[in-house]
Amino acid sequence: MRLRPVFALAVLLAAAPNLSQAADGPARATRHMVAAAHPLAAQAGLDMLRAGGSAADAAVAAQAVLSVVEPHATGLLGGALLVHWDAATRRIGGYEGIASAPAAATSRLVEGADGTRVGAATVARSGRSAGVPGTLRMLALVHADHGKLPWRDLFAPAIRAAELGAPISPVLHRVLSTRPVELARDAEIHAVFFGADGKPLPEGTVVRNPAQAAALRQIAKAGPDALHRGRLGRAVLDAVAREPVPGWMTAEDLASYEAKRRDPVCSAAFGRQVCSAAPPSSGGVAVQQQLGMLERLGIAGMAPGSVEAAHLILEASRLALADRRRWLGDPDMVPVPTRQLVAPACLAERAGAVRPGRAMEEVRAGNPLERHGALPTPSDPLALAGTSHVSIVDAAGNAIAFTTTNNLNFGAERLAGGIVLNNGLTNFAADPGPPEAPAFNRLQGGKRPVTTMAPTIVLGADGTPELVVGAGGGARIVDSVTVAVVEVLAWRANAHRATARPRIGAQNGAEELEAGTPAAGLADALTAMGHKPRVGEMNTGLQLIRRVPGGWEGAADPRRDGAALGD
Repeated sequence: MRLRPVFALAVLLAAAPNLSQAADGPARATRHMVAAAHPLAAQAGLDMLRAGGSAADAAVAAQAVLSVVEPHATGLLGGALLVHWDAATRRIGGYEGIASAPAAATSRLVEGADGTRVGAATVARSGRSAGVPGTLRMLALVHADHGKLPWRDLFAPAIRAAELGAPISPVLHRVLSTRPVELARDAEIHAVFFGADGKPLPEGTVVRNPAQAAALRQIAKAGPDALHRGRLGRAVLDAVAREPVPGWMTAEDLASYEAKRRDPVCSAAFGRQVCSAAPPSSGGVAVQQQLGMLERLGIAGMAPGSVEAAHLILEASRLALADRRRWLGDPDMVPVPTRQLVAPACLAERAGAVRPGRAMEEVRAGNPLERHGALPTPSDPLALAGTSHVSIVDAAGNAIAFTTTNNLNFGAERLAGGIVLNNGLTNFAADPGPPEAPAFNRLQGGKRPVTTMAPTIVLGADGTPELVVGAGGGARIVDSVTVAVVEVLAWRANAHRATARPRIGAQNGAEELEAGTPAAGLADALTAMGHKPRVGEMNTGLQLIRRVPGGWEGAADPRRDGAALGD
């Protein structure tokens, strides 16, 4: 259902004054701040902070609203990772809610019930690709540990947005327009976002989602059991069972899912302590590997936009990519050498492979075994944007870096209770590997796939948060977070400059330079060094909060619809 096209965003955000991000600079605040990929999500988090809530309360509220206004990227039927700084105890902790493989899952992800091979693209947008959702269980665990406000109160902004309507944002409209035929095949998606002519509703159209409002009310009342043991869970199982390739998920899978506390992986870089999500995140390890290599290679002494700096970023990215594809997996099921991968000796050895002014001809992981990639990634750059990030600091000094995903945009391209269902199983290795050298990330029942999500908190010299950062954008998450941290710590840029920095990286399996930016102008010089750069759109969604004298500054990625808001 939808209303006539109106632009109600300013009205919805006008509850109280706040310090929001300027077009040419960062937002500033003295007490607390939320940076999110949509203004309504940032506002919902800020409202909780103003009500005396904690960063944990703000994270729940922001995620609930994102499920309404950024349904392509994230929701409550996906997976998430969160890094938390507790100001009272001065301890950093981690939480994991990655969508897991159902118990009955096998390595034959792209095979039908009769054993015939089904196209990977078909499977990727089917119930077969859906992992057992983990975001709600994870948020409930974070709230139990650190929340201050009642759980039910945290969903009021999202219920209001779903029931009264929220405008279709520019990025959401672009995503709808990239796959209109495929998305409109789902009757529920069509009813919310498409007109009678089969075309996406115009940008700015206020759309209502009463089914999601009802589901949010169930969650507010019953907590995650509304999904894992209740009516919303039955809707999920119905969605998973639909053709063309029904999935493996069962009621028992939903009921038995557990979110986990996982200590972040931490290492030293640029005189600080960098702490990111631990495996099954491969992104957190890769970010720290790249930062460690880049520091050792002297990037701090190079000009930010120079070809010399770009060369080092690409080489470090290629090395980290090889390691994460070889060594990362679910630590509950495979022996992941996390500490070894970020140890000083390992980082020095990997940095030593980089030659000034000349690209490596071949990049290998620390072990010569064959690497295994995920399912083929879509060629459309917007298809990789199906992830979002929220950075939060509260008045007590607690901080949260929270990355949340449907995996690809619109996940499995079906709704359950008005909420988008993830397609997280596409993060498993497409090639399970030979018996003598199985891929760490091969699909197995009950296993959690690796993810490039990399929520990160950087602790300053006084041992408290200096940066709270993370991003959406598929494999490009790793490079965007890495370069943002370098931008601030090595090149002394502000939050706005760090989020707007032209994207460079190789984590997507090719050396990439962002089109329409000064980075694209480096292509010829990098080619002369032996690189093979490709210029194209690099859609990311990086949100960053930075401690400054007297408070905080923050910024949201200009490539998305976001905002940093604070008091």
